[in-house]
Amino acid sequence: MIITWEKVVKNFILVSAFSALLTVPADAATSFTDSLDLTQYRNDVKTLASDAFGGRAPLSEGEQLTLDYLEKAFKEMGLKPAFGDSYLQAVPLAQISADQNMQLDIGGLKLTNGSEFTARTQRIAEKVSLKNSDVVFVGYGINAPEYGWNDYQGLDVKGKTVIVLVNDPGFATQDPNVFKGNAMTYYGRWTYKYEEAARQGAEAVFIVHETAPAAYGWGVVQNSNTGTKFTLVDANNNQEQVGVMGWVQHDVAQKIFAKAGMDFDNLKQQAAKPNFKALPLKLQAQLTLNNTIERAESHNVAALLPGKTRPDEVVMMHAHWDHLGTVIEDGKPEILNGAVDNASGVAGVLALARYFKKQAEIAPLERSIIFSAFTAEETGLIGAQHFAQHPSVPAKNIVAFLNIDGMNMGQSVDYILRYGEGVSELEQYLDKTAKAQGRTVKADPRPQNGLMFRSDHFALAQQGIPGLLFMSLGDTDPDYITHKYHQGADDYDPNWSLAGVSQDLDLMANMLKTLANSNDWPRWIESSDFKAKREQDGRK
Repeated sequence: MIITWEKVVKNFILVSAFSALLTVPADAATSFTDSLDLTQYRNDVKTLASDAFGGRAPLSEGEQLTLDYLEKAFKEMGLKPAFGDSYLQAVPLAQISADQNMQLDIGGLKLTNGSEFTARTQRIAEKVSLKNSDVVFVGYGINAPEYGWNDYQGLDVKGKTVIVLVNDPGFATQDPNVFKGNAMTYYGRWTYKYEEAARQGAEAVFIVHETAPAAYGWGVVQNSNTGTKFTLVDANNNQEQVGVMGWVQHDVAQKIFAKAGMDFDNLKQQAAKPNFKALPLKLQAQLTLNNTIERAESHNVAALLPGKTRPDEVVMMHAHWDHLGTVIEDGKPEILNGAVDNASGVAGVLALARYFKKQAEIAPLERSIIFSAFTAEETGLIGAQHFAQHPSVPAKNIVAFLNIDGMNMGQSVDYILRYGEGVSELEQYLDKTAKAQGRTVKADPRPQNGLMFRSDHFALAQQGIPGLLFMSLGDTDPDYITHKYHQGADDYDPNWSLAGVSQDLDLMANMLKTLANSNDWPRWIESSDFKAKREQDGRK
């Protein structure tokens, strides 16, 4: 191997920046960018996002094609299976297909499925019905003692239908002293709204959709909540979950409240104030979900690169493999191939796996790396939840979880995005690595979108494992969220320069190398359930 003086200087700078962490000699391995095969990367994205894979829906023919592709790639690299003698982890799912001819009746207003509302369930039941269910407006549907906020205070919603607002009061007021101001907290996520309503005993929840606080248009809601959906199944067939998980359009909410003799937009403003009291609308909801239920297994995929001296300690590099499959648009099938979301991320994991396997033959890492791709992220982080509950190694031994969910397929930029602030020490690793690369760290330009809670790393965080999200959706392609995200236009583009991919994977490679050769255990900074769980595991 010929090493130029320029390379020696470059490697010396990188090693100096991480002298307290790195133990691999600077000249022991080639840089990631020198080894990256963009042709291979491009082919991985093109294949995974091809029509032949049908949009990579869980339990579809596209899943099997995806599993075969990833398993073959890991075998060819010479990586070990992460789940004993298998690269696959079975994820038991229920596939629930609701009859889409349903109609929602609220106070005599008969609403059309898809265009005006969506409704689904995760209960394992062939029929879920709302019959004369009293409707209550519960503001943001939040019970947050640490913020002095409880929309359910003194309220009995057992068996009732609640209407709630999306996001949280901080976004509505833009007051940094209310929740986290513009930055969404977990209390603003739709998943939380359903979870809290279930704890309160509600039978149905309808979230009022608005594009700005939701961070996506109605088309995303419609594609994500109609047709066949998937869920994990608990010992009680999910009966403790809310019966109906729904959304309604903003203008539909206005009509519903007008029917009740109320002004929705005025009440929305009042709901952002801490003294807001829930209001019965004196209307009743009628809806029947007729479900076809099939139980089946989807699969997570993962491969292991064992460490040299501390193989039981693991750093994870991840991207979810699934997308939304095929949907019906205007009476015609539309394949949602998810090229950027997230074939681009899966291809990135494969590129990093190839690099580190080759480098391990020259300079083995101290810790192990698991390269993973989970199922059913798009349906609510289901594969990640299953892995978090049944990890291939003890959760306390997972140092960090680095997660790609959509790469910058265009030109390189002089910054890297950071999602969350003051959350965990992984942010400091990102700062140092970006600086060594000559880049700055740019705060999430849309903290109101709550991306911290919308990808697989969050399921691991709930088990105390610090994570970091790498995502470029809508940042370098302003047209992406409006016209491509979760839509048929998210297709492979042969004109992508991939310069952004190259620089971001190089940054991730350096972070992985740092973490895998370190004795450090990145800590949670912000007080949270995540931090408490990590400390219970003895990682302080």
